[in-house]
Amino acid sequence: MKKFLVLGSNSFAGSAFVDYALNQGALIVGVSRSPEPNDVNLVYADNSKRGSDFRFHQLDINNDFDKLADIISREKPQIVVDFAGQGMVAPSWQWPEQWYQTNIVAKVKLHNYLKSLECLEKYVRVSTPEVYGDCEELISESAIYNPSTPYAVSHAAIDMSLKAFEKQYGFPVIFTRFANFYGPRQQLYRIIPRTIICALTGETLSLHGGGQSVRAFIHGYDVSDGIWKSIEKGKIGESYHFSTVEFLKIYDLVKLIADTLDVDLESFVEISEELPGKDQAYFMDATKAQAQLGWNPSYDIKMGIEETILWVRGNLDTIRSLPNEYVHRP
Repeated sequence: MKKFLVLGSNSFAGSAFVDYALNQGALIVGVSRSPEPNDVNLVYADNSKRGSDFRFHQLDINNDFDKLADIISREKPQIVVDFAGQGMVAPSWQWPEQWYQTNIVAKVKLHNYLKSLECLEKYVRVSTPEVYGDCEELISESAIYNPSTPYAVSHAAIDMSLKAFEKQYGFPVIFTRFANFYGPRQQLYRIIPRTIICALTGETLSLHGGGQSVRAFIHGYDVSDGIWKSIEKGKIGESYHFSTVEFLKIYDLVKLIADTLDVDLESFVEISEELPGKDQAYFMDATKAQAQLGWNPSYDIKMGIEETILWVRGNLDTIRSLPNEYVHRP
């Protein structure tokens, strides 16, 4: 079985992929700049292979590059899956240079190091539809980049750099772009777990711009399955979209959760100002991934929400003891 390096293994999607890949028999080296979170927020926490086939290293790509390079040299991974990066849209306006440093400069340094490694067979780049900016209709992988925020600019820039590396050096990159992640054990400040927690506890949920932006949501298992199929069947240099066809306003998502819990939405929701530069809608067409990779989502939004509600309810005491707001780290 191949050895994997998973960058950003502590992220929700990263830990979901670690869990999925361990179940496929993979050997995994995980790297994140933060320590492993509480098990309630770690998808692979209960995986029986966590202790034998997975090794974790807490490293910051900006400050610990030499240590990361040493690990890569020693472990010789054939597959790199990259979830790492400075996240969150709104704070990127306040400190854009931090997004550019982590998501562009540090990544280019990494790619320049990786390009000469004989062991590397595939590098899966986990990107975002935000590189396309606001969409009014379904878009394919050939859509023109039109980023609207420093966060999105940083992702578009590193995608373009990787494409140049692929053309010049044959760098074995495969680009993947996903609808919004969700599922059990996601970070508590994300919209779906946050809504469930507020509905159950009576805390106030701030709905930016009245929740009028439109998104699709993709379960962590389907994210992992999409990446696995990209590794198995994807072509070097190609891009693949992964999305459901359930596009809905954030307000309607919150209402669906409230209705599922039989809670009055108005009892815990307040309307607040829209976030700066927020795109109105992303509509990614996933037919290429379906046709070429054989990928299809196994969760619809109602199934996924019900499963996530069960997770929150079953761990509510622990969840209430943990921080539930995003804390920015440079």
